[in-house]
Amino acid sequence: MAAGGSVRVPRRCAYSWGVRSARPEEGRRGRPEERAYEIPGLEPVTSAGRMHHVPGLARPRFPRWEPDAPDPRFYRAPPPHRMPLHRPRPCFFFQQRCRLLEGVKQALWLTKAKLVEGLPERLLRLAADPSSHVPDQDERVQRAIFHARLWLTTDAIPTRENYCPAIMENLLQLCRSLMPRFPSLSRRILARNYTISAVWHRDSTVLQIRGLNGTRLSSLDVLPPVASHDQIQATAAHTLEDLYPLAPTINLEERYVYQLKDDTGFEPGYLYQHPHTIYFLESANWSKARMKPEQLRAKMIMFAFGNALARARALHGEEARVLEQPIVVQAVGTDGRLFQFLVFQLNTTDLTPSTGIKNLVWMDGDQLLYQHFRCYPKIHKREVINCLLHSSGGCHTPKSRTHPRICAAEGDGCERGKAG
Repeated sequence: MAAGGSVRVPRRCAYSWGVRSARPEEGRRGRPEERAYEIPGLEPVTSAGRMHHVPGLARPRFPRWEPDAPDPRFYRAPPPHRMPLHRPRPCFFFQQRCRLLEGVKQALWLTKAKLVEGLPERLLRLAADPSSHVPDQDERVQRAIFHARLWLTTDAIPTRENYCPAIMENLLQLCRSLMPRFPSLSRRILARNYTISAVWHRDSTVLQIRGLNGTRLSSLDVLPPVASHDQIQATAAHTLEDLYPLAPTINLEERYVYQLKDDTGFEPGYLYQHPHTIYFLESANWSKARMKPEQLRAKMIMFAFGNALARARALHGEEARVLEQPIVVQAVGTDGRLFQFLVFQLNTTDLTPSTGIKNLVWMDGDQLLYQHFRCYPKIHKREVINCLLHSSGGCHTPKSRTHPRICAAEGDGCERGKAG
C-alpha cells in the first residue's frame, strides 16, 4: 500500500493483457519467453530493431535456426504421434522400479499363474540333506554377516547399499565352495546388468516386461519341471482372482511409442542360455525408496515370468501353446536381512484368456537371516543389554577386546553378559 492509503496497482508489460496464441509447434511446449501474445486488430511493437531488450516493448520472435548439415547438438525429437513406432493401441510396461498396488495378487493375474504356498518338496529335501550343507555352515554364515555389517567399512553404521550386496556375494561364495563336491555347480555363470524384453496379451491388453533385471545365474542345463503332468492339468480348474474395481494394469507405465520385441538379453550363440536363479537386491538407504516385501515378491514373479517367457519364445516361436517341457526359473530377493524365495514354472504361453492351463508359483517369504544387528552394544551399569547379532539361536557375538564395535559378551548370553 502506497502513502496516503492508496492501493498500488501492479504494473503490466506491453501486451500482457492479451490472449496467448497457439503453441508454435503442436505437441511441444516452448519456454515462457517464446510464447506469443496477440490482440485482435493490433500488431505488437517489439524490440527487434533495437538489438536489445527494451522494457515496455514485446519480445521479438525469430524463426528457429537450422544447421546446414545434420548436427546432433541441435536435434529435436518429433512429437510422439509423428514417431515411426507410434501405435494407436497403448502398451503397459513393467520395469524394475514399478510397484504393483495389489502386489502378488496383481502379479498372479498378469502372469496367469496359480500360487502354491511354500517351496517344492524337492527343494525342502535338498535343504534338509546334511550332505548338501557347507562344512561349519552356521559359523561361516555368521562370519559372512559380520563381514558385510561390520568389517567391510570403517563407518560407524554401514549403509544398506554396501552391506546388502556384500551379504548376497558372501552367501554365493559359500555355495561356490561346494564345487569339489558337486561338479555341476561349475556349469553355471553369473550375469549382471542385462536387459530383458517379453511381450504378451492378457484379454485385450498388451503387456511388456522390459529393462534391467537382477543378477541372473545362467546354466548349461535346464532345470527339471517341479510339477507333474497331472498337477499341471489340474490347474485348468483354478479361477484367477479378480481385481475389480481396480484395473489390472494399475501402476503400470502406459506408452503409445513402443516396439514389440522378445529378447532374453543374450546373443543366440551364448552357451549359458537357460535361466536358473535370479537375485534381487533392495539396497536403497532411504526406506521410502525400497520396495515393501509384498511389492518385492510381485517384482520377483514378474521378472521370473519374463525370463521364462522370453526363453520359451526363443525355443518354440511366437505361437501360443501349452509347453511339453515347462520352463522353471528360481528367484531370491533380499534387503540384507529379510529373504524371499520363489520358484516359477511356465506351463503355457497362451496367456490371452483366463481359462485353461495356468502357470505355477511356489513362494516362501519373510525369512529372517538374523533378527537384529547392533554395531555398538548397549551397556547399562557395566552390563551388556543388547549384543551384536541376535538370531533364533541366541547371541552369536565373538569375544573381542581389539575391535571397538564388537560386543565382548560373557556369562550367560547376550542379555546379562558383562562388558570387559
